[in-house]
Amino acid sequence: MARLLAPSQGWLFSPGVDLFVFAGSALVSVAFVLAAPWLGVAGESPLWAWLLFVVCVDVAHVWSTLFRTYLDPEELRDRPGLYLGAPLAAYGAGVLAHLVSPGTFWTLFAYVALSHFVRQQYGWVALYDRKARVSPWERRLDAAAVYAATLGPVVWWHANLPRSFSWFVPGDFLAGLPSWMGTVALALHAGVLVTWAGFQALRVVRGEGVQVGKVLLVVATWVTWFGGIVVANDDFSFTVMNVVLHGVPYFALLFRYARGRLAEGGYGAAAALLRAGLPGFLLFLVALALAEEFLWDQAVWREHASLFGASRVTLPPDVLALVVPLLALPQATHYVLDAFVWKPGRQPALLSRLGWAPVDIRHPGRPLGAPHVSTMVIPARND
Repeated sequence: MARLLAPSQGWLFSPGVDLFVFAGSALVSVAFVLAAPWLGVAGESPLWAWLLFVVCVDVAHVWSTLFRTYLDPEELRDRPGLYLGAPLAAYGAGVLAHLVSPGTFWTLFAYVALSHFVRQQYGWVALYDRKARVSPWERRLDAAAVYAATLGPVVWWHANLPRSFSWFVPGDFLAGLPSWMGTVALALHAGVLVTWAGFQALRVVRGEGVQVGKVLLVVATWVTWFGGIVVANDDFSFTVMNVVLHGVPYFALLFRYARGRLAEGGYGAAAALLRAGLPGFLLFLVALALAEEFLWDQAVWREHASLFGASRVTLPPDVLALVVPLLALPQATHYVLDAFVWKPGRQPALLSRLGWAPVDIRHPGRPLGAPHVSTMVIPARND
């Protein structure tokens, strides 16, 4: 029989957590989609589904970035330019795009979000490969598998517009791709994934180490992206498949990081929030998500009067060009910062806070054996 890698290498968090946040997320998504007829869901997401999946998962996970960034006084002192510049740049770009047209804004926003979702799936696989110290060839094959599992269905989507769902608003993705390109994209994506699966099978035959968590992650990514985009054709299925696998693992990452950071001390307001444990962590994020959605509904959407009350606000187009990018700023900032704040090469203490490196008890903020940061030159990494 094939052996597993050492526990510290074969799993990102732990066997139980990895199975729950990756395989479990995919299974829950599929279960909800299959149960849709019995749940009374007829294509569109009902209020309960919107609250559960959009507000409590998607929007709330955006706000969880606060525990990695703005709630940490040390982070703000270390990188003030990043934490001031990211929202300012995102807001400026959003206003300019909205002044061109609302459609331009939503198209730009949709593609930035799509890139973020794809890159997050790659990021998880890159972390698995980093822990297991896999060969450069295997790293490239894993990356190809993730990009195939995500971009193959996305290209097919573009070649088959319009669908009965959209990323943000109808028409946000650019149409015009010929249908044959969608077929080619699925054929290429199948070839890459079959090659990747064959390599995993070869490892089993040879009795080499098997990263079960990574394999389940890639499979879960394919199931949710292919199932939510190609197989299904309704808003409920796409929403569930799209947000659960994206948001739930991110909650796990941020909560684990926050606990590791809390152990070092000097965490500011975040320390008080974390004393209530995971329930307090999640309730705080859901409260922020509900507040954000209230503002969206009152100023822009007017879709949930039964929850938020009827809106009496009517904003002219020039004011909307300022308000809509402002309301979208938490997401936009999350997208930008997420590309910078998870690089261990930039911040060696990151791995110890996540529990992925031994901690020097004399200097809890950095991994065991690391020299003092003032004498340490750390090359930037892309994972």
